[in-house]
Amino acid sequence: MVVSLYINKAGSLLINNLLATGRKFGKKSDISILRDERGVLEPHSDLLATALAVIGFVVLAALLSRAYMGYEDRSFALENYESASLLAGTLAEAPALRAESPGMLSASALDKLSGPGGQDERIKFFAAFSGNYPFLVEIRTGDGHWQWLLDPEIVEPGYLIGKQEKVAASVPVVIELNPAESVPGTLTVVLYKTPWM
Repeated sequence: MVVSLYINKAGSLLINNLLATGRKFGKKSDISILRDERGVLEPHSDLLATALAVIGFVVLAALLSRAYMGYEDRSFALENYESASLLAGTLAEAPALRAESPGMLSASALDKLSGPGGQDERIKFFAAFSGNYPFLVEIRTGDGHWQWLLDPEIVEPGYLIGKQEKVAASVPVVIELNPAESVPGTLTVVLYKTPWM
């Protein structure tokens, strides 16, 4: 509507300027088409205004859909961060990962679980948790020299590598490398979005 008014205003200014120029030079017959009362210019200006309005609505719809998709992406993270955080806290206290010293994780238990021979232990470890939440566990020392990755065997291969939406939460832990040495580290849980979430 505003564009149509602007175009009509610009058209009337152009016509008035042409009429003034025609009177000045005495060429009255050259501008007689502009004085036609049948509205030759009117449909074209409405067509342009309608096209601009449609383009505006298409751009608005694209912006709104993009904003909604961004909201959907962030809502998964907001809704499931607490679940990932609680799961990380639970795993930090899991008996399968505990060392003999209280409050520490055992590096030898982590080696056993993350190694190629620990498939049965990993299945038992992840069976204690719901299969509705595919997740993996990453434990690393603060200096980055040691890292363990525990991924479940219950999901199809390559699922956790793809571009699925995910949320991660970490808790600080102490890792006992041997009875005489322990180092600070982090236990991170990465929770993946499934189609039913």
